[in-house]
Amino acid sequence: MTEFAFSRRALLSAGAAGAGVLGSALVLPAWARGASLQHGGMIRTGFDEVSGRDIRLSVGEGMRVVQGRRGHAVAVNGTIPGPLVRLKEGEPVRIHVTNTLKEDTSVHWHGLLVPFQFDGVPGISFPGIRPGETFTYDLPAIRQSGTYWWHSHSGLQEQSGHYGPLVVDPAGPDPIQADRDFVLLLSEFTPLHGHAIMAKLKKGEAYFNMQQRSWTDDYDLTGEERRMWAKMRMMPTDITDVSGSTYTYLANGMGPEEGLEYLFRPGERVRFRVMNGSAMSFFNIRIPGARLTIVAADGKAVRPIEVDEFQIGTAETYDFLVEPTGEAMAVVAESMDRSGMALAHLVSRPGARAHVPALREPPLLTMASMGMAGMDHAGMNHGGMDQGGSDMAGMDHGATDHAAMGHGTVPAQTTAPEPMDMAGMGGMNMRDTSLLPPDVHVGPGIDMVSMNPVDRMGDPGIGLDKVPHRVLTYNDLVALEANRYARTPTRQMEIHLTGNMERYMWSFDGRKFSAVTDDPIRFAYNERVRVRLVNDTMMAHPIHLHGHFFELVNGAPADHQPLKNVVIVQPGGSATFDLTANEEGDWAFHCHLLYHMHSGMFQIVTVAPRGEQAEQPRVGSDK
Repeated sequence: MTEFAFSRRALLSAGAAGAGVLGSALVLPAWARGASLQHGGMIRTGFDEVSGRDIRLSVGEGMRVVQGRRGHAVAVNGTIPGPLVRLKEGEPVRIHVTNTLKEDTSVHWHGLLVPFQFDGVPGISFPGIRPGETFTYDLPAIRQSGTYWWHSHSGLQEQSGHYGPLVVDPAGPDPIQADRDFVLLLSEFTPLHGHAIMAKLKKGEAYFNMQQRSWTDDYDLTGEERRMWAKMRMMPTDITDVSGSTYTYLANGMGPEEGLEYLFRPGERVRFRVMNGSAMSFFNIRIPGARLTIVAADGKAVRPIEVDEFQIGTAETYDFLVEPTGEAMAVVAESMDRSGMALAHLVSRPGARAHVPALREPPLLTMASMGMAGMDHAGMNHGGMDQGGSDMAGMDHGATDHAAMGHGTVPAQTTAPEPMDMAGMGGMNMRDTSLLPPDVHVGPGIDMVSMNPVDRMGDPGIGLDKVPHRVLTYNDLVALEANRYARTPTRQMEIHLTGNMERYMWSFDGRKFSAVTDDPIRFAYNERVRVRLVNDTMMAHPIHLHGHFFELVNGAPADHQPLKNVVIVQPGGSATFDLTANEEGDWAFHCHLLYHMHSGMFQIVTVAPRGEQAEQPRVGSDK
């Protein structure tokens, strides 16, 4: 019997058996055990590097200070971020993680293809690492190269500093050539504990929004638009749940006033590996005066595309090349709501500085964010399923599959809708749940329905649609190498991202995840499925599938659709990807905004073992 033949419940009750090595036999030096951190020692900013075939990490806690603000934090090997884990494609590795905390912990290797029992999600793939114990991630030969990151999947430790960079060097020559190779890990610091933030969001979802509209503001809104928003009891400045009012935005653990520097020589080509390790923040990346050449997304090489700026969602990674000029250049990572920025400096000599641009005006949500980009036919546009040049004829739209997943049959793409006039929009019922497919669970967890969720993968991101320079969109991405798994999907499904902002409830298809479920999303091994995500909320959601890469259906040739493991679904819109379910086991599927995931926007994906058929879901069953 293979390890995949065990049920998830049996795996979790068995504890460490077959899932790793737990115990206290590994002896680490005091600094690696984090002994000083247990007694409130100060945590060091920045990270070291660990590599080789036998790596040791220790999770501890202590105090940290960022720009004069002091707070409790969780560190790995005594630093925040934790160490750069550097692996080699084709080589196995054993990573021993020791927990010196007073609570359980874990490490998830974000984007790394590993056996599911080493994916690091407590309750899904292993029991977690208990206080005083060591878990060994015994990873076989690494099957990929590129830029990734790692983080805790326990409680809200990710907010407190439990994250770090991960780079896998290719077995052969790197197709991306540069003179210098830099890591830029973006995150946030707050002196508030994650559970305190969660409690404030539950009491008042706009608690951290210091850019709310008022009678005296100077936002570019007409009187009619202001009345429309007021009638719908919605706020056009509701861009992020937690903002610069409590966050200090960090670059490699350093605040914008702390002077992170990257040294270069004139004429050099520099590679940046940008990782968004934040809990809740999107960032807009630019280097004023320079063009950025995007060469990889989520660790996978793409055809080079020149831009002036790009938005990176929570948990995404992008690699770009730049040729810096002059004495210094500013690397600006402005938060999406423009309430603050992370900052670094490209310098030809230590201490050199370039002009740092001021924060731009806060952006506003638009009609498209409410799913009203067009209303050319009654109800909602379920289009987008036949993009990318694939012949979708013969796909299984059977009631059995969709009833099990909580999704109705999705019609083919219709004619693109005409733009909608905003006049009179205030009278529209934004909570008309009759627009939802019948299998979406309707209840207090849904306070808005996207009325016309058109494909928004061509959007540059909130706030970047009117800037005067070139901005990256998903539709610009084309895989550098042909995808060997490309073929016509045999099934399609639709998943709705649902929520109620006032109650701070988040879910998939109106169903909040609260415990290990016996009714996960099921795929047969090697099944090819087209998945359409529909965002029925007014927030952008970065949706992550563990254990797999999927291909964005973005208009690129079918065999060069870009591979990603996170996709941002814009407010009121949709995004579509093709998935080849070729990694057997149980995997997490969730929004990577930490407090959305914690509040219920989470589900389990089960891929049947090789040679077996996925269990057919029960018609009419509740997910």
